[in-house]
Amino acid sequence: METTNSGGKARRGLYGPSIQVDPLFPYYKNRSPESVAEEIAAAGYAIVHYFVVNEMNINGELLRAFRDRGMFVWAMALGNGTFSTENYPEGWTDWRMGLLKPCDDGYERFSYFCEPYVQWKTKAIGDMLSRYPFDGIEIAEPYFPEWDGIRRGVYGDVGPYARDAFRRRCGSDMPDFVHPRSPQYYKKNKDVYEKWVQLRVEAVNEFVDRVINGTGGARAVEPDIAVATWSLAVDDGSESIGLLREMQGLDAPSMIARVKPDMHVLQTHWPDWTKPSLPSDYVRRYEPFVRHIRGEHASLPLAVQADIGSSKTMIKGREWLSGFHRTAKRLGYASWTAYEFHIGGTMYEMPPFPFRGIRSGERELMVSFTKRIDPESCRSLASRFGILDRDGHRFIDPDLLRVDGNRLYIRAEGFPADSFELTVPPVRDTPDLWLFRTFPANEVAAGARVAIPAAAR
Repeated sequence: METTNSGGKARRGLYGPSIQVDPLFPYYKNRSPESVAEEIAAAGYAIVHYFVVNEMNINGELLRAFRDRGMFVWAMALGNGTFSTENYPEGWTDWRMGLLKPCDDGYERFSYFCEPYVQWKTKAIGDMLSRYPFDGIEIAEPYFPEWDGIRRGVYGDVGPYARDAFRRRCGSDMPDFVHPRSPQYYKKNKDVYEKWVQLRVEAVNEFVDRVINGTGGARAVEPDIAVATWSLAVDDGSESIGLLREMQGLDAPSMIARVKPDMHVLQTHWPDWTKPSLPSDYVRRYEPFVRHIRGEHASLPLAVQADIGSSKTMIKGREWLSGFHRTAKRLGYASWTAYEFHIGGTMYEMPPFPFRGIRSGERELMVSFTKRIDPESCRSLASRFGILDRDGHRFIDPDLLRVDGNRLYIRAEGFPADSFELTVPPVRDTPDLWLFRTFPANEVAAGARVAIPAAAR
């Protein structure tokens, strides 16, 4: 079955490595959008998944900076809730999903059976896309909580919206998950429980379809926008596909058939990404999920997502990510992405390196580094920047040093008109802006230098 709508514009975002970026992290604050975009492009990424924490809070200047560099930018919105309710409408608390036990983890979970929420989310996505020129839209994490949720208590939706929907559609009370002696107990009444599982699958698919294809939704506002659907994958034995359908309402082939995306993304589930010793080729174990999708959607581009540093015990470095890249390519994935650019092991392991130098003014240079650098270390080392040309090596006396993220601006007298090399002292990176701040700073390697072109004649 052919399900893709992709045209030329969409195809740019479907193939090749990509990275997730959450602009609300401190690492991206107090610097220009251009410096953020330059750093991510220098890392080799031409596709970005912009993490939309709140549809009413988009950094339009950062989006523009990415696109000005020719990068393809997905708006990656969350489906089942939010970390931020800023500027939400009055009464949003009524949208909450009912759980078996209270869960106070900073995340608000909303009911797919709550019509006001579905209507609001659809309009919020449509309004966002009408205001900001994203190239693609994707609804990530469109599922019910949670893996092993009944035992753990983080299981929903069991609130009034779900109860009413089940009674209306299935003609009986919903399963009972608490009282083993109840005639509706989910392990006892298999017929009712299977209807419940199917209702949850349909609810997830209906929600994503409404947001993407419904009145006022993504395609109504931007008919040519690229669309990606997401579902989870987990390595938990031969029953993993059925368990995700049962526990979290996920059935990727039926979601794809309903929404008709340009790409589908398999997201690594937390039971896998939290493993400290997870090998870089672990996605080989996701091949049953790929076959499950390919049975109905043979030609749809697939991508896979990894987590590279949300927990300190499982931070993934450059070598691991290279292995992940090779495995994804070998298995035929069109693309891969990872959460999140600045939390991977490369941030903690690799020293900054000056990779580009330009003349930004008559007496000013701009040097770009592979990562954000510390302003104070630049100022303390000001007298150790030097000029290397055919006349030898000499240090400079800067009038001004200014840092903008990964960029250093140096203003001084006496820069040669001809091309030369700027020698760079051991400038440090920025541990105080990392996710885990106990790692030591890295310094520019001894002998580092960057070419400066001749001044314009």
